[in-house]
Amino acid sequence: MTYQKIEKSTVSLDGTDLSLWKDENGDRFLSYSGNSMELRDQINPGIFALSSSNAALLREKFTWLNPQPLGLQTSAGTGDRLGLATSGHILAFEGSGIAPVFAQQSVRENIRTHRTPQQVMDDAMWGIFEMGWKLPWGADGDHLKNSEDIKSFVDAGYTFFTIDPGAYVCNVDPESSEAKLKESLKEFDFEAFQISLESLLISYNTTKIPVENIHCSDYDVLTALIKYGKAILHVKEMYSDVSQRMASKPFDFEVSVDETDWPTSVFEHFFIANEMSRLGIQWTSLAPRFIGRFEKGVDYIGELCRFETEYKNHAAIQKYFGNYKISLHSGSDKFSIYRICAINSDYKIHLKTAGTSYLEALRVLAATEPKLFREIYAFSRKQYEIDKVSYHVSAEFAKMRAPEDLSDDQLPDLLNDFHARQALHVCFGSVLDHFGKEFLVILKKNRDLYDAQIKTHFDRHLADFIH
Repeated sequence: MTYQKIEKSTVSLDGTDLSLWKDENGDRFLSYSGNSMELRDQINPGIFALSSSNAALLREKFTWLNPQPLGLQTSAGTGDRLGLATSGHILAFEGSGIAPVFAQQSVRENIRTHRTPQQVMDDAMWGIFEMGWKLPWGADGDHLKNSEDIKSFVDAGYTFFTIDPGAYVCNVDPESSEAKLKESLKEFDFEAFQISLESLLISYNTTKIPVENIHCSDYDVLTALIKYGKAILHVKEMYSDVSQRMASKPFDFEVSVDETDWPTSVFEHFFIANEMSRLGIQWTSLAPRFIGRFEKGVDYIGELCRFETEYKNHAAIQKYFGNYKISLHSGSDKFSIYRICAINSDYKIHLKTAGTSYLEALRVLAATEPKLFREIYAFSRKQYEIDKVSYHVSAEFAKMRAPEDLSDDQLPDLLNDFHARQALHVCFGSVLDHFGKEFLVILKKNRDLYDAQIKTHFDRHLADFIH
């Protein structure tokens, strides 16, 4: 077995050099040379392992290996379902001026990949150490739905918490009368909301919305309260929980209402921001549910002119409050809207991607091991109807080309095909259960190619956010 030192990773501490080395299989190892007895005593006896205990030791010694809040900087989350993508992400972020969130995973994704928040954090950290990245970076516990979700992310050192109160967002029948709307609010907890219904309505009667032709009648307020009131109360509880667990440590706090069936109107955006502010919630970013379709792994689906008009109004609400970024969820591959969002939000924006790096790993597999990729594609086609349930996708099985009809040279093109791409995207958990070990072995052997693919892909994602 031959080994090669990764020069970018070398750091010095108390007369000792620490660095990563890689073998011909692509596995990484930690090595040190020098006379520091302290390090020699503390590094895990499995001395060269990229273990959690060794990661914790390095975070203690080198502050830049710890995530931190990113505030209102233009930022992007990278989502790494395999734990091997951070080095490629760094190649894309270098020199961009965009703040990265290298550790980002939702509870749902952790369950499907059989990883813990600590493992996601450690994998990102080893990539940061390998590449010698010393600028600020974030770690996002994504789509947290209840207090039980929060603890493991706080314990692992995360600094960014995305709250998903989607289960508390309620539909409102547009044909309902004002009297019926008031009747449906009889059980609402106005004590927790810290205002009576009468006082709430009066407060909006004197409020001027900073967008032309957007008004706030009693009917609009009642509708917004029914739709988002319980969600806001849940966010308040989650904010209190995060604040208590983080004690005096600063953190980024995001509120996401994007995974709902109903778009967030401009007035509803104002209502959410206004009520969260009144309740003392301090948030860094907000992800509304925009018009059009934000499906997984593909570009925005909808009328761009209408989206731009609507987004400008959302950005006006954002600028009125002035203290948060708009967050684009399911943001992977939405190339047609990036410029619209960046410019109109004055670059106070957070882009959230998840599965797009996994798809680039499949692209590497298609080019280097077509037999295995063909098996994964055939499996994903069969699994798609089951695994698509929790995702916004519209790919059709009938429009996915049969694997036996494709030559090896045609396989990489499936990653550019709408229907095949979405099937491959949403079936990642099932694929890793069946093919994970072999997949990772091949990917590690082809890390340089994977890094290059990710850089090319993320260069395109980040280009419109550079200013």
